[in-house]
Amino acid sequence: MLQNVEFDRIDLKLLSFLQEHGRASNLELAQAISLSPSQCHRRHRRLEQLGVITRYETRLHAGALGLGVVAFVHVAMEKGHIPNLHKFTRAICVLPQVLECFSVTGDFDYVLKVVARDLKSLSQFLMDTLMGLPGVSNVRSSVCLDEIKSTGSLPLPQ
Repeated sequence: MLQNVEFDRIDLKLLSFLQEHGRASNLELAQAISLSPSQCHRRHRRLEQLGVITRYETRLHAGALGLGVVAFVHVAMEKGHIPNLHKFTRAICVLPQVLECFSVTGDFDYVLKVVARDLKSLSQFLMDTLMGLPGVSNVRSSVCLDEIKSTGSLPLPQ
């Protein structure tokens, strides 16, 4: 678990630049935040070691890969589902269709962000895979009509 980390304005500039330019070289990053490359590298590695920067990834366009459906799926577990939680969460973590999974409060126990090729593929995934997972009692989905905003960038303190 992350402890409270103190950030100065240079750390925040570094993080802000990296959120938008994840492939930037150390030299580009150093120039953008007005530091020497060695100082920039030291700060960058420190933020990685502290766990503030968790990973680097390339974001792909789902539609370009033939994944034309995005759905938000609410999953309710059976009463007394505690023994099945580990089985369920392990299974969810290896399903490539599930992009995100959150344990939530309310009428459902989990909310998943799922991608599929088309509505038929989504239906098959929901019925054949998701409903078959240990402890799942109910699934309700909402199909995304249009993506208005999608970002992994976090708001940073000013």
